[in-house]
Amino acid sequence: MNQKIPLSVVIPTLNAARTLPGTLDALGPVSEIVVADAESTDSTASVAARYGARVLQASRGRGSQIAAGIATATQDWLLVLHADTRLQPGWRTAADEHMRAHPTQAAYFRFALDSDDLRARRLERMVAWRCRVLALPYGDQGLLIHRDLLARVGGMRPLPLMEDVDLIRRLGRKNLRALDATALTSAEKWRRDGWYRRSARNLCCLALWFAGVPPRIIARIYG
Repeated sequence: MNQKIPLSVVIPTLNAARTLPGTLDALGPVSEIVVADAESTDSTASVAARYGARVLQASRGRGSQIAAGIATATQDWLLVLHADTRLQPGWRTAADEHMRAHPTQAAYFRFALDSDDLRARRLERMVAWRCRVLALPYGDQGLLIHRDLLARVGGMRPLPLMEDVDLIRRLGRKNLRALDATALTSAEKWRRDGWYRRSARNLCCLALWFAGVPPRIIARIYG
């Protein structure tokens, strides 16, 4: 059996105590977990520490938090993951196969939502189309990347929002591969905000980004 490749998992958090245990449980054994927290007021930090994660405080904003986590991480291979996303069985095999066979490319997981609502299935199909046609996965699909490739495209920029789109666009299609494994993300935001309203807001933010609107302004719209 092939030995697992050392891997640092970087997770930006903000008041994620409710979802973080599921995210960490789903990982299983990994070389290192770095939780970059933005001064959560709940028990996020203690939950992360209980799982053996390295916890650091970072300036609020996913880009800043991820950049700080990457700077702290010790392994060459990095997996950036959201705190409300649970990688499904088989993820580690798919990741190890990618790291061995495609060391110069980044990779992302198949998107799924933890909801039985038919609107969730429709959204999953839309995301699959976006990834296949536009080569544009989002952060809730995870990103597996080697430090050398990340450095070559300019690193993770400390943006308050759209840090995932910014990095993916700099990577380009030729440096991206889809993994045959699923990242199951919480549908809470869609249930809370409304399925169509949340999706429309996300699309609006993407359009504003491509129109050149500063991320700090997009962050206010995103909420």
